[in-house]
Amino acid sequence: MIVTIVGAGNMGRGIGTRALIGGHSVRLYGHKRATADELATALSKALPGADVAAIDAESVADSDIVVLALPYPAGRDVAAAWSGTLAGKVVVDISNPVDFSTFDSLAVPAGTSAAEEIAAAAPQARVVKAFNTTFAGPLAIGVVAGRPLDVFIAGDEETAKERVSDLVTSAELRPLDVGPLRRARELEAFQLLHMASQDRLGLNWSSSIAILP
Repeated sequence: MIVTIVGAGNMGRGIGTRALIGGHSVRLYGHKRATADELATALSKALPGADVAAIDAESVADSDIVVLALPYPAGRDVAAAWSGTLAGKVVVDISNPVDFSTFDSLAVPAGTSAAEEIAAAAPQARVVKAFNTTFAGPLAIGVVAGRPLDVFIAGDEETAKERVSDLVTSAELRPLDVGPLRRARELEAFQLLHMASQDRLGLNWSSSIAILP
């Protein structure tokens, strides 16, 4: 698959790493082209022979999956601006609408989520929530405490979720389908607690959320 990652920050690096390990082609788009070029170069050096390159906005149309690796509300804004381009595309929202200065509350109204706002902004896109409960460092490594990371997936279209699950599995992670897109509300709230607990529990952003049998 061609996986386009919008956002060339730490999460873009982590997801790009896993997608390349899974044998996919990765395309990187950044607000500043130089940032995407730098990340593409870094990933190429880390994974020699990998198919990775920076692209311009018009090339997003060639993607099989578009990952909005952007903070809230930037992902929503990009989805609105690219609504036509994203029509029919599987679009993955990884964001958490959190006030990062306080980790006190979610920035979306009760009864909705960042993912649902993105779906409303690009109504013809096939929006899936995934990767929002994974931190960038553990994601790049792929394991915590010797076990693959769990990636919780929520969406209203089964075929879109299956495609994201295939990406996750190929990336040597474990996909967990938790239901319709409205379950993103709980996933975002869960990750708020996870983030807020880092200092208190001395986790240093190296933890993961997992479901154990």
